[in-house]
Amino acid sequence: MLPAAGSSPGQTCGAVLVAAVLLQSVCVAVTFLYFTNELKQLQDTYSKSGIACLTGEEIGNFIQNLDLIENEDRAADPCWQVKWHLGKLIKKMMSRSYEENISAVNAERALTLTHTDGQQPPRSPINRIAAHLTGNSNRKNSLSPRIDSSPRRGNGQKIYNWESSRKGHSFLYNVELRNGELVIPQTGFYYIYSQTYFRFRENENEDSDLLAQIRNPKQLVQYVYKLTNYPEPILLMKSARTSCWSKKAEYGLYSIYQGGVFQLKREDRIFVSVSNGDIVDMDKEASFFGAFMIG
Repeated sequence: MLPAAGSSPGQTCGAVLVAAVLLQSVCVAVTFLYFTNELKQLQDTYSKSGIACLTGEEIGNFIQNLDLIENEDRAADPCWQVKWHLGKLIKKMMSRSYEENISAVNAERALTLTHTDGQQPPRSPINRIAAHLTGNSNRKNSLSPRIDSSPRRGNGQKIYNWESSRKGHSFLYNVELRNGELVIPQTGFYYIYSQTYFRFRENENEDSDLLAQIRNPKQLVQYVYKLTNYPEPILLMKSARTSCWSKKAEYGLYSIYQGGVFQLKREDRIFVSVSNGDIVDMDKEASFFGAFMIG
């Protein structure tokens, strides 16, 4: 009977090699799993920290204490820089909104105090005070007598009959026309204006002496007066020019316009007078008179 043969050196070496390979495979697997888990944890941590720069309960406290936590260490932190710039922008927008709200409140308070003190609010277009009177060539005797020596008339010939019944361009808003005079309803500053159109046309049937008299150089004057409690009218404006019509001309045309701002009181009256009323053309687009309140 033969004795059992022992393990050969080749078998032993093979077994050791297989064991080494298995051990190395296990180590690689364990290492792979370990690093995979670590990378996942790092990724989750980075993602949460990045979002935490702009979210979370700390952002409110950060904005409130923005000026107290500035330092060199914080300035080197990217997350802190993002929150710092965002906080500055939010504070700037909040400050601008606050200033706008305060301005609106102050304006409303001032308007309320003005009404409480009894001051009149600004006039609406419904309560405007304005008048525009136009000439009416169809009306006769629209001027006062050529020589007017009665009191409270002033110089020249007063124009009486203005068109004011909304025909054409004429109108009256909260103003009364009385005897050729505009009656002021409220104390204030008014812009007053007037234009008079002088027209000379030769008529073959007229007497030669009259034509010669008309053609002689003469001064054409327009007056704007104010009537108050004072016995005599007060002259507000006067404009004039000298005419000299040629014998060869069939007609001559001249217009005088003037306007200005004056302070008038309630119940004051204003009117227009002219010289040489016999050559005044009361065409509605040429001769007119008006006023409106500006303050």
